[in-house]
Amino acid sequence: MKDVENTVGNLIDKVDVSFIGSIDSEGFPNMKAMLPPRKREGIRDIYFTTNTSSMRVRQYKECPNVSVYFCDKRFFRGVMLKGTIEVLEDSDSKKMIWREGDTMYYPLGVSDPDYCVLKFTAQKGRFYSNFKSENFEVN
Repeated sequence: MKDVENTVGNLIDKVDVSFIGSIDSEGFPNMKAMLPPRKREGIRDIYFTTNTSSMRVRQYKECPNVSVYFCDKRFFRGVMLKGTIEVLEDSDSKKMIWREGDTMYYPLGVSDPDYCVLKFTAQKGRFYSNFKSENFEVN
């Protein structure tokens, strides 16, 4: 893959569903479908939103090692990114990715205590396309 950041970034921007894999308290992998990322900085830092009260947020706080998967169904290609996830509950982070209409999920608005930001920081990845897989580092 010539330009990892461009190839992977374009794939991430086109998906309508993302998947985050976490580890539960018994050590088993868990998978959760998420809405697409709200923001990304290259392919290293990727931001999602979720409910602070969710089971996954508890898992992320206990074990921040996660993987995120993005799949382009049209061309049957995908990328898995491995890294860590932080649960951000500060006002600046919440305001950064708040969108009109989010009150549907968080009725108290941007300051809703059940609204939080997930900041995923990628370290490594594996890209699949055309019957081949390729590992890469994320800088």
